[in-house]
Order: sequence, then structure tokens, then C-alpha cells
Amino acid sequence: MAQISPIRPIGPLVPPVLLGDSNSSDVGIDMWKPDDTCIEWLDERPDSSVVYVSFGSIAVLSKTQMGSLAEGLRNSGYAFLWVVKEGELPDMFIEEVEGRGLVVKWSPQIKVLMHPSVGCFLTHCGWNSTLETVSCGVPVITFPQWSDQPTNAKLITDVFGVGLTLRMDGDGGEERIVRSEEVVRCIGEVMGGPKCGELKRRAMELREAARRAVMESGSSDRNIDDFIKEITGSDFARDCQAL
Repeated sequence: MAQISPIRPIGPLVPPVLLGDSNSSDVGIDMWKPDDTCIEWLDERPDSSVVYVSFGSIAVLSKTQMGSLAEGLRNSGYAFLWVVKEGELPDMFIEEVEGRGLVVKWSPQIKVLMHPSVGCFLTHCGWNSTLETVSCGVPVITFPQWSDQPTNAKLITDVFGVGLTLRMDGDGGEERIVRSEEVVRCIGEVMGGPKCGELKRRAMELREAARRAVMESGSSDRNIDDFIKEITGSDFARDCQAL
């Protein structure tokens, strides 16, 4: 990019704890009070065994889509933690998945993504969630809704190579939704299919790359230093000093 435009990328801009800073207590800011009991629930699960599902603070799925997603999670056979801030769950769903699935209003997402029991993240692909999951080395199932999310999803699957995208069905007068069978397929692929090893390996590579970038003399660290040198050496900076 530097050959095209004077761009100096920095980041990833995530809480330091995600980048291996064990001395940091910064785990981000939650818009709503998270249900920390889900961490205790995760503590009881084996490593890489749980599907974490969250679509952020804005997206609201239709009743039909909620039902199809719920059926897919139930039929997948895997344990799951599902954040449902808004939306209508099918009748008796909570009772049917008791012991294998947990539904909460809001979660401490960074703590969840860092937890060893989480095996993949089914996400809307908001940019914050994208940075967080890449920094944690967690494979992804993408379910983008609007704005930059489809672009972020393509980045995750086609460039980063750390996930799969849920395919939508339906046309014409029929509502386009992701069917339960597609949810089961993607969860099975990412959690235990032939591609799961490669997805996990690639996710861990990106996690280490993110950590190297922000370390002293890493690419992000160098770019910040170069930017400061450019600013302090500019006429604007000298004019400010003169004033």
C-alpha cells in the first residue's frame, strides 16, 4: 500500500490482553452488563468443544431465521453458547438443549473468545468482532447482515482462510434465510470436518502475526514511530512549536 498511497497501517486495535499482555487488565467495554456465569459454564467444557454464537448489538434476526438457527444448533450435536439480545426463540428450545446449550442476553465476548473451550465463533462479522476473533486464533462461521460485514466475511474466508460462510436459501416471494441443514453443515466442517485442522492452524498463525505486529519493533510499532517522525519533521509541527 505504501507504493500507492502514504498509508501506515497500525494494529490490530484490540485490548492488550488479546495480544498476549498478561499484565493488562483491559478486557474492553461492554454496552450492556454481561452475564459472567457463562464463563463458569465454559469452564466445565472440554477444550475446543463449544460453538460461540453472537450477532452483535444491532442485528435482529427474523422469527423464521431464529427458528432455523435454533434447530441447526440443536441438531449439530455440539455444545453452544448463544447470545440473544433480541429475537424470538422457538417454544421449549431452552428446555430441549439444557445441559448442552446456554443462551444469555449478553456475554463478556473477549473473555469468551479467549476461553480454551471455544472451538469456533458464529458471527455477523462486525469489524470489532473480526479483529477480536483473529487476535484470539478462533476459527469463524460467518453470517454477515449489512454494511461492512459482507466484506469482512469475505476477508475472513477468502483472504485470511480461517472460516466458512453460511449460505442463504430462498428466492422470489420466499424469505431468504440460512436453513438449519446449512448451520449443521458449517458447524460440522469447522468443528470436526476435514478442513478443521487447517482452519485452526491458519487461525493460530494469524494470532501470532497480530502479536508480532504490536511488539516492540513489530510492523505496527515501526509504523507509529515513522508517523511520529513525519509529523514532528513537518512544517506544520515547526509552526506549532514557533507559536
